[in-house]
Amino acid sequence: MARVIDYHNGVVAIDANYIQAGLASIHLLIAGDQAAIIDTGVNSSVPAVLSTLQRYQLRPEQVSYIILTHIHLDHAGGTGELLQHLPNAKVVVHPRGSRHLIEPGKLIAGTIAVYGAEKTARLYGDIKAVPAERIIEARHEDSLRLNGRELVLLDTPGHALHHICIVDRQTSHIFTGDTFGLSYRQLDKHGRQFMFATTTPVQFDPETLFASIDLLCSHNPEAMYLTHFSQIRDIPTRARDLRACLQSHVEIAQAARGNGQIRIDTIKAGLSDWVTQQSKQQDWSLQGDAAVRLLAMDIELNAQGLDVWLNRLEKT
Repeated sequence: MARVIDYHNGVVAIDANYIQAGLASIHLLIAGDQAAIIDTGVNSSVPAVLSTLQRYQLRPEQVSYIILTHIHLDHAGGTGELLQHLPNAKVVVHPRGSRHLIEPGKLIAGTIAVYGAEKTARLYGDIKAVPAERIIEARHEDSLRLNGRELVLLDTPGHALHHICIVDRQTSHIFTGDTFGLSYRQLDKHGRQFMFATTTPVQFDPETLFASIDLLCSHNPEAMYLTHFSQIRDIPTRARDLRACLQSHVEIAQAARGNGQIRIDTIKAGLSDWVTQQSKQQDWSLQGDAAVRLLAMDIELNAQGLDVWLNRLEKT
């Protein structure tokens, strides 16, 4: 049975079981007899979504929207597969992302460039195309109605140019994808939550991401729902910590400029040292090597993204 967290406000987090439990969530938003799904996980996540619909006595035809925060495959890889089970659902996605859902070849090639062909196939399987007629392109401050529940779509680049976040007007909570970083529940201690930035390839830009974080905070949400991993609260504190983490990432990358072929390794080492230091300073539940192991994939991807960003700086 799928692991779910019910927040008792029409929001249910479904564990996508991506790589391991507790790393990625899919959010089910329920408004009476209609529902929306925010991010899809990967193909292997689809049975968990369908079983959760059944658990909440929702039929597949009652899902009106699949809303994608962005098209990185851990967020959107299962879209084509899931859509085959949801006859009335439209896929809502940033205009920059829609063409890659219709023709996913370039998206798959970009993922292979990051992970390699074998790992891409193992993690994501056969990525299915989405029919163009089932796509709604989300522009800044567009809104959707889900049985009267208004969802406002915000253009939030910085992590990716094709990123949106979703404000739920009923609760004033926000679904943030990767724009507001990640916060793994395994690191929580005595109810405290901790933040880590996401600077993954290939469109990371710190100045733009800081602006998107500020935009989200301007809505004064009491809670946010991150894909990695679901609900966080005390948003002013989380925002302060996220900005500090992001600034540290930038400084670690800038210190590695000019290191040639070993630059990514230098950045990775710097990020690992930061995790080790901050896990002790902030008193995370996991510290030192244990915290680094949990964040190992994120450290690897963040280092790659920072390296790509430095390459862009050097070409300007």
